Amino acid sequence: MRIAIIGAGLAGLTAAYELREHDVDVYEATDRIGGKLHTVAFEAGPTDMGAEAFLARRADIVDFVAELGLTGSLVEPSGLGSLVYTGGSAKPLPRGGVMGVPSSGRAVAHLVSAETAARIDAEADAPGFDWDVDGDRSVGELVRERYGDEVADRVVSALLGGVYSCSADDLGVRATVPQLAAELDRLAAGGAPVHLSVAVKNLEDSRAELPSGQGPVFTTFREGYQELYEALAEKSGADIYVDAFISGIVRDGGGFRLAGGEDVVYDRVIVATPAPTAALLLKGVAPEASARLSTVKLANSVVVGMRFASSDGLPENSGVLVAADEEGLTAKAFTFSSRKWPHLAERGGALVRASFGRFGDDIALRATEDELVDAALDDLATITGFDGRAAGLEEIYVQRWLGGLPRFDPAHLATVAAVDEQLEATPGIVATGAWAGGVGVPSVIAHARAAATKAVS
Repeated sequence: MRIAIIGAGLAGLTAAYELREHDVDVYEATDRIGGKLHTVAFEAGPTDMGAEAFLARRADIVDFVAELGLTGSLVEPSGLGSLVYTGGSAKPLPRGGVMGVPSSGRAVAHLVSAETAARIDAEADAPGFDWDVDGDRSVGELVRERYGDEVADRVVSALLGGVYSCSADDLGVRATVPQLAAELDRLAAGGAPVHLSVAVKNLEDSRAELPSGQGPVFTTFREGYQELYEALAEKSGADIYVDAFISGIVRDGGGFRLAGGEDVVYDRVIVATPAPTAALLLKGVAPEASARLSTVKLANSVVVGMRFASSDGLPENSGVLVAADEEGLTAKAFTFSSRKWPHLAERGGALVRASFGRFGDDIALRATEDELVDAALDDLATITGFDGRAAGLEEIYVQRWLGGLPRFDPAHLATVAAVDEQLEATPGIVATGAWAGGVGVPSVIAHARAAATKAVS
């Protein structure tokens, strides 16, 4: 079977690997493979400027890494805690809760007013709220309604902004915090009043019942994510074409041709691109799916990687998030990579990643590299007291992620379901990617593997 895959990011390369027994061509519009995974060659060693870790508690990804022969490359984090900068100072990020949503006022009392802490504790005694087990609603809207603005801005948006490059108000509960949505479903289905604090407490209790000794929550690759995407490319056996822009898919008898691809009729085509690109590619062969995909919005962001000669004065933490309501700062988060990852600390000096950009702002488009680096250094000094200029800034890498992440808003899952249904009526065409399966590396891999199986079934 002759198969074309459009997109050589994680989803496309995973699909190619799954289909290695077939004749596969992979087309990538840019000059490199890996997509939103990008390991750059700092003098001190390979450094990730995209995703930097994955959930180690998912057996499917752990088994997949083992299948690729990469288990020996996995490294563990230091376990240092994170901070959140709010009210003009950096404070410990609360542990527990669900993506920053607490079950009690005590957990966030150091970040919010006494009135807000009391409101959280009283939430279970207030009238419950309506929860649609077949729908979704904004995380920010729900948290503001039940707990107030301080929790939404200082904790939840700070956390979600780092993962999704969006504020809590732009994201759906079911789309981004599915475990919380599932517990709210359970409460609603049981006929009990639905309370946010009760749902979060139930999830905390269920985690406490898990056996101890499960190891770290996150892990990564010693030489960066290049180990993963290069292994997938090599072991797939596919012909991979970079700088190969595909402008459309057209039918040719019982198969398909790619505008801009090889002069070949393909039996199957897998579209593994961001949603807007997929919408354009599918326009001629699956117009209804194309129309639905075109409604998916993307968030822009920027990562500024900085390597310093000295780490003196850098906090003994894994990183710091910036509260969404904090004024006077440009960055949304810093990862103290050489504190977070012992294998990076072994290189000496300090490695720090600054993150900028949430859905709706234009910093990724308008700011120059010099402006971004200056903002990163200034904000880092304001938040931590660490003077990066004095510490000796030895290397810089600025990575713009234009349209890097889809906005998982309350309508997103319904959109994905509609696209899946419409593509079922288009035999030979399958779509995958972060917009379809979720932004985390395990989710992207799982969806791509399922898409590959679907393509040849």
